[in-house]
Amino acid sequence: MSMIHSSRFLRNALAADAAACAATGLLLAAAAEPLSGLLGFPTSFLRGAGLVLLPCAALLAWFCARQTLPRLAVHAVIGINILWVADSIAILVAGWFQPSGLGTAFVLAQAAAVAVITELEVIGLKRSAANSAANAAASL
Repeated sequence: MSMIHSSRFLRNALAADAAACAATGLLLAAAAEPLSGLLGFPTSFLRGAGLVLLPCAALLAWFCARQTLPRLAVHAVIGINILWVADSIAILVAGWFQPSGLGTAFVLAQAAAVAVITELEVIGLKRSAANSAANAAASL
């Protein structure tokens, strides 16, 4: 398994992702009922999304505390985030729900935040890979 030495930049991006997942997950899980009326999404959908985010937050927090990570794990985080952004847009255009204006704004804002964090993780992965390659070359 290919391991990388996790750069501080990558660990910080993963920490930001963990914090965002935890905050959003707690908000959606704990306040699904009142948010349902404001956002125009079913309570069960909001609560389910929140409950999915909580273990993700825990895993990301574990990742950001590690000096070395499997490269595949970071790729998986990036891929899952890309799917989250795509699904967020799909929710708005597919007509599965009838969100309010605030609901649409919420979905777009969180999708944009996930996209930014994902880009930071890509940058962090590139820096980590470069550092790992430099460390490997230096040890020869």
